[in-house]
Amino acid sequence: MKENYCLQAALVCLGMLCHSQAFASEWRGHLRPSFHGHHEKGKEGQVLQRSKRGWVWNQFFVIEEYTGPDPVLVGRLHSDIDSGDGNIKYILSGEGAGTIFVIDDKSGNIHATKKLDREERAQYTLMAQAVDRDTNRPLEPPSEFIVKVQDINDNPPEFLHETYHANVPERSNVGTSVIQVTASDADDPTYGNSAKLVYSILEGQPYFSVEAQTGIIRTALPNMDREAKEEYHVVIQAKDMGGHMGGLSGTTKVTITLTDVNDNPPKFPQSVYQMSVSEANVPGEEVGRVKAKDPDIGENGLVTYSIVDGDGMELFEITTDYETQEGVIKLKKPVDFETKRAYSLKVEATNMHIDQKFISNGPFKDTVTVKIAVEDADEPPMFLAPSYIHEVQENAAAGTVVGRVHAKDPDAANSQIRYSIDRHTDLDRFFTINPEDGFIKTTKPLDREETAWLNITVFAAEIHNRHQEAKVPVAIRVLDVNDNAPKFAAPYEGFICESDQTKPLSNQPIVTISADDKDDTANGPRFIFSLPPEIIHNPNFTVRDNRDNTAGVYARRGGFSRQKQDLYLLPIVISDGGIPPMSSTNTLTIKVCGCDVNGALLSCNAEAYILNAGLSTGALIAILACIVILLVIVVLFVTLRRQKKEPLIVFEEEDVRENIITYDDEGGGEEDTEAFDIATLQNPDGINGFIPRKDIKPEYQYMPRPGLRPAPSSVDVDDFINTRIQEADNDPTAPPYDSIQIYGYEGRGSVAGSLSSLESATTDSDLDYDYLQNWGPRFKKLADLYGSKDTFDDDS
Repeated sequence: MKENYCLQAALVCLGMLCHSQAFASEWRGHLRPSFHGHHEKGKEGQVLQRSKRGWVWNQFFVIEEYTGPDPVLVGRLHSDIDSGDGNIKYILSGEGAGTIFVIDDKSGNIHATKKLDREERAQYTLMAQAVDRDTNRPLEPPSEFIVKVQDINDNPPEFLHETYHANVPERSNVGTSVIQVTASDADDPTYGNSAKLVYSILEGQPYFSVEAQTGIIRTALPNMDREAKEEYHVVIQAKDMGGHMGGLSGTTKVTITLTDVNDNPPKFPQSVYQMSVSEANVPGEEVGRVKAKDPDIGENGLVTYSIVDGDGMELFEITTDYETQEGVIKLKKPVDFETKRAYSLKVEATNMHIDQKFISNGPFKDTVTVKIAVEDADEPPMFLAPSYIHEVQENAAAGTVVGRVHAKDPDAANSQIRYSIDRHTDLDRFFTINPEDGFIKTTKPLDREETAWLNITVFAAEIHNRHQEAKVPVAIRVLDVNDNAPKFAAPYEGFICESDQTKPLSNQPIVTISADDKDDTANGPRFIFSLPPEIIHNPNFTVRDNRDNTAGVYARRGGFSRQKQDLYLLPIVISDGGIPPMSSTNTLTIKVCGCDVNGALLSCNAEAYILNAGLSTGALIAILACIVILLVIVVLFVTLRRQKKEPLIVFEEEDVRENIITYDDEGGGEEDTEAFDIATLQNPDGINGFIPRKDIKPEYQYMPRPGLRPAPSSVDVDDFINTRIQEADNDPTAPPYDSIQIYGYEGRGSVAGSLSSLESATTDSDLDYDYLQNWGPRFKKLADLYGSKDTFDDDS
């Protein structure tokens, strides 16, 4: 019982010291050498005893963040076997032993030498043992114990984000959830109220509130209007210790934006709009714009416009410009100042998307009155009809009236009108128009068969302002007159088989003919076919009218023979149904042909019938052979002539002359020598642009004119040459007859200069021709002539 009392006393002291500032604990164990408890007797009278453990362990506690001047006493170790004589030594090992925790080896007191932070490490595991001080022999087995760091409220709450952003629709009900904010506390939530948080709102009343336990922000006022205030800034605080005095706190900012709903109808800023439009404007042009203001945004602020009433609903229209949210009024039909000078419209603006939650706020539309004044403009003339169609008979005399066009000035001034024809539409100038009254007349007879319709354009312009012009199309139909006689529809040709007199006549027509008439159908069919009155009783052929615009030609007899007559020309009269009727006589060719027993044509050639046989095959072969032989002879002759031709100038390798030039054709050539003036050989007629024709031999003989020949004793070579040139130019009998050769003077006046090298030997040339020595034996002569200049100079 004594041991139990000691253990209980030690535990009570431990509990008391845990809440003291020194927080010291003393734990004792009891290990007695004596025996305690019940005694048992063995078989042989031996007494057995039961030993008792001498250490009683529990947890030690130490307060974190202690900043006192002395080390903190954590607790005390003591063994019952310790008699206080200093023979027992206490040893401490484990986490933090020797650095954070130290033990007095004599008294067993454990101290914390450093400031501890529970948020860094919450507990330490240590090992204690009692040994003999002299021999270090363990007196007790090692035992483990835990030192826990006791938490204090040293960490304020922290929110997950420094700032929050949230949206909530405007006009939301009270208590509508906006956003939830959350904070955390690093202190121990299992010990005290250090980590027990309470939320409160510091800024943002009376619009919003926050739930103390959850951090949910809710609306606190009804009918918050975005158009009045769109953005709110709320400050939320989180405080530990359950919100009591002395607790730590943290804050965060929440930006709350009210989103738009369609709670505002469109509204026109004014009740009446004044606009104007010119009568000269064309449909589709813009007249003006109206705009209803809607403070809502996005699709909630979209407005559409329409015309709901007014006397101008048929003349004007309105469309919506979705970029500017304006109603664009446009001209739908032309307006006339002289007819009506003002119009009124009632325009309605309506929201496109209506929220049924706010339908009670009133109709989401508005109306406005638009007054449009029509302005007078100088308008072009107007024709009384959009187009005209007139008729005129073909072949009508020039000056025949076709019809009339009429236009007037719609303006109040009623200016006088002048008419004209667009000549681009009347290139042949068939018509003319009176500029004052608009009567159209012909200028020449018209032919319907060439053009049945003529389309022209007539202009009408004001006399005082030619720019005010209007035009109208005029279609003129040329009426048909029976002025074309019918003709054969095709170049018909008939064939009849020769036969004897006894063979019966066939009932089949030799040929069936039809007619064609260029006139209109009223002056064309029905066609009537007949023989001329003078041969109405033709003994050979007759014509039968089929009364369907065709007729058949029949033979009246048989016994036609090619030997007697192989061709018959039958005149046929064709009349049309016009008033008065037109007729023409057409000739039908009928040939007599040879036929077989079945009546099929064999030959219609009279010569083939007369000749019993043509050329034989042998004769044809002989003719072809003669033609081939003649062709061979011609080819050989041409070949021989070509082989006999020689070049005009023969260049021999060893024939080198400096001043001798051979020309096969007569002419002046270049100025290679200075013997005479080459200009005297030029053709004076050729210079003047006249060249006598010398490609054919004349049919008459030319007699030289007397007095042109110089006297034999004349030594004037220039006159002699000029005389000969003049005779040659004026003599059409002089050869050559097949060509004209003209030699122009080149000489020193030419741009190219002379190409002759005859004078190069007498001139002082600085050119070096030594390179000719390297060109081989073919250029040896040139090398000797031109490349040895230095040698000649040295010799001289």
